[in-house]
Amino acid sequence: MAGTLTPEFGTLIPSQKQQILDSNYLKFNDGTGNDFAQQYLPEIYEQEVERYGNRTLSGFLRMVGAEMPMTSDQVIWSEQNRLHISYTSVAANLGTATHLDLTTVNGTTVVNVISINDTIVIIDTVTGIEAKGIVTDVPVANGGSLGDAGHIAVQLYGGSDVQTVFTSSQTLKIFVYGSDYTKGTTIGTGAGNSASRVSVTPQLTQYSNSPVIIRNQYVVSGSDTAQIGWVEVATEDGTSGYLWYLKAESETRLRFEDYLEMALVEGERNTNAGAGDYQTDKLPGTQGLFAAIEDRGNKMVGFTAAAGLADFDAILKNLDTQGAIEENMLFLQRQTSLDFDDMLAGVAQQGGTGVYNGGSSYGLFENSEDMALNLGFNDFRRGSYDFYKTDWKYLNDASTRGGIDGISSVEGVLIPAGTSTVYDQILGSNIRRPFLHVRYRASQSDDRRMKTWLTGSVGGAYTSTLDAMEVNFLSERCLVTQGANNFVIFKGV
Repeated sequence: MAGTLTPEFGTLIPSQKQQILDSNYLKFNDGTGNDFAQQYLPEIYEQEVERYGNRTLSGFLRMVGAEMPMTSDQVIWSEQNRLHISYTSVAANLGTATHLDLTTVNGTTVVNVISINDTIVIIDTVTGIEAKGIVTDVPVANGGSLGDAGHIAVQLYGGSDVQTVFTSSQTLKIFVYGSDYTKGTTIGTGAGNSASRVSVTPQLTQYSNSPVIIRNQYVVSGSDTAQIGWVEVATEDGTSGYLWYLKAESETRLRFEDYLEMALVEGERNTNAGAGDYQTDKLPGTQGLFAAIEDRGNKMVGFTAAAGLADFDAILKNLDTQGAIEENMLFLQRQTSLDFDDMLAGVAQQGGTGVYNGGSSYGLFENSEDMALNLGFNDFRRGSYDFYKTDWKYLNDASTRGGIDGISSVEGVLIPAGTSTVYDQILGSNIRRPFLHVRYRASQSDDRRMKTWLTGSVGGAYTSTLDAMEVNFLSERCLVTQGANNFVIFKGV
């Protein structure tokens, strides 16, 4: 009797033809360990499908600003105040017919810098009532005889008293437009017409921001670095290959580079210093772009093309009261961008010059009768301003602010393309800087703009006994938003 050998291997039966049969091919699918039926493998595409296109969001700050080093924990800059003398929220009627009350303008005790013989305009900002007059007396500290530092006496040119034309319930604005003196006057030799004038010392408004330390890390074990993947991978920065850990490391880097921009766009100052379990007293936060515009800039809520140019003209009128920078850039989400296109397309309707088929104008925007009508506008001029419009991917991406509607949605920003002249203490000279720019920590010994280093014992690091490769990313930076009064943020309703 023949013996039985278990397990039995090599039970392959030859075939007379070149064909794959269960009896002549090793298989892997029957669970017995001697199966190599690889002919049943599916067809595999070697490359990933980029179903979301380019997924990175950075590039906005590189487009509109610059990057410069700094060596301190804080960046401080000063911005000019207005040149001319003006007061708002002024009140009349202090029991004296000629007096105006400057004591609590906007709830704050103000410094009076108006001199005797200054000529002023007084306007009721609600009713539009207007009067002009000459200042006849100012506080004693300013060379006059009035005891209260917040009062001035005015003689109206129309012959009426201040209390006759205005009341204490009215909200008044006054501004100085000149002065008027008699012949042969020697200023500073006496009182009244010869009283000393107030020397106006310019007041600078100081702002500051602090950098934040942004970090990230990717860790892969030594064993996993030798694992071969089935699919050929490729990422936005050009990384490609068959090792999955390379793809993960590359995407970690891409994500971190996006964070470098997103942190400066979304950043907020920390008002909870000293509270909580995360040493928040040591984490001041940083003021990002949105926060700076909300705090010191202009906000347009509910912009729509339905109002035609009315909404946009309101923005222009407000810009006229600010720095009036001629060239501006609009970074918009999709719906707001389409609203601008609709607004501009509606400017040249039937009967206008350059109208084609009763629709939008052509020629100026390189549309013609022989081509498909271009319904998008990349740049336009309104009043004395030029605007360059582009979609901002950050506001359209579904993983960030894309698809958000309502009162909290950010629908776009208007950023001036001008520069400001400031004194740079590092260079020791005046330089021109964009209104929007990034400051990062750097010195001769360490540049923290974008640091990357390896730790562990894998991948050539050999810095410890850890059987893994640690890829570290670090940056320390903040955003400087100068002249935020020239910026506009568009918000939803």
